[in-house]
Amino acid sequence: MESILMIGLMLAVFYFLVIRPENKRKKTAEDMRNSLRKGDRITTIGGMVGKIVQVNDNTVVFETSEDRVRVEIAKWGIQSTDAMEAAAAEKSGKPSLFKPAEEKAEKAEPAAKEEKESFDPEIK
Repeated sequence: MESILMIGLMLAVFYFLVIRPENKRKKTAEDMRNSLRKGDRITTIGGMVGKIVQVNDNTVVFETSEDRVRVEIAKWGIQSTDAMEAAAAEKSGKPSLFKPAEEKAEKAEPAAKEEKESFDPEIK
């Protein structure tokens, strides 16, 4: 009788620690993928970041950069959106990966100048 009770208790603990949280994550991801719309910034499972330009039934077309490179991927390949990323970052206290383009450009310009000066042998 005790062994059956212990097995039942172990199954209950396994359900609440493993199965239930995984089902919640799957449901959250599915809801996010179904609520995608034009203009959202996304991150794919492969790590590509871009802005959605078209949403179809099973696919999404997004631009990856300023030169308008468009990529079509399946919806299941989307890992997160900027809203989802910002909420997770706020919850954990870490900075978000999504930054406005102006901030990126401001930070990139001084670094590019320093790099050119340090590697150019003619500049003294």
